[in-house]
Amino acid sequence: MPPRHLLQLLKDGGLKDIVGVPTSIRTYEQAKSLGIPLATLDEQPKLDVAIDGADEVDPNLDVVKGRGGALLREKMVEMASSKFVCIVDDSKLVEGLGGSKLAMPVEIVQFCHLYTLQRLQNLEEVKGCVAKLRMEGDKPYVTDNSNYIVDLYFETPIVDAHAASKAILALEGVVDHGLFLDMVDVCIIAGSNGVEVKERPNKN
Repeated sequence: MPPRHLLQLLKDGGLKDIVGVPTSIRTYEQAKSLGIPLATLDEQPKLDVAIDGADEVDPNLDVVKGRGGALLREKMVEMASSKFVCIVDDSKLVEGLGGSKLAMPVEIVQFCHLYTLQRLQNLEEVKGCVAKLRMEGDKPYVTDNSNYIVDLYFETPIVDAHAASKAILALEGVVDHGLFLDMVDVCIIAGSNGVEVKERPNKN
């Protein structure tokens, strides 16, 4: 939820006694400038709810996130939350993750990043993907954690997202990836016919 919306709810009395945990430096700076109470997971390790968007949502409510570059901090905050509410419009819906043919990000350390990129592209579990180092101008994009991002592009959806997740995380040099599996509790989907609310029937 954007900080300005939280501020309005606080001013209107719709929210009281809340503390927010931002997932990026940009969000932290914006929220701080608005006077929204903030904490870190060090100070507030258990959260009531995380509210965020997604880049792709499949029928099981598994999602791809991180095209904005904050995937690691987003995943940490959302895993620390009792409930994860995802808000998207119906353009984000896919039959399988990777199905949008847009980026599925993987955060990697800077050391020997081309080596790690090549190993990602060669993984059997993501066979057929194209791996590209995310750039910002003529230099690699750097995350808030001082890491790089490799974006994986798929022509067809990932066959087994759980197997892909496990294989990607097993590579030395990988920090985390944008597959958020078995995490979303509720997905609110806006479409031309109104708003639909879907709940995960059996969260692992």
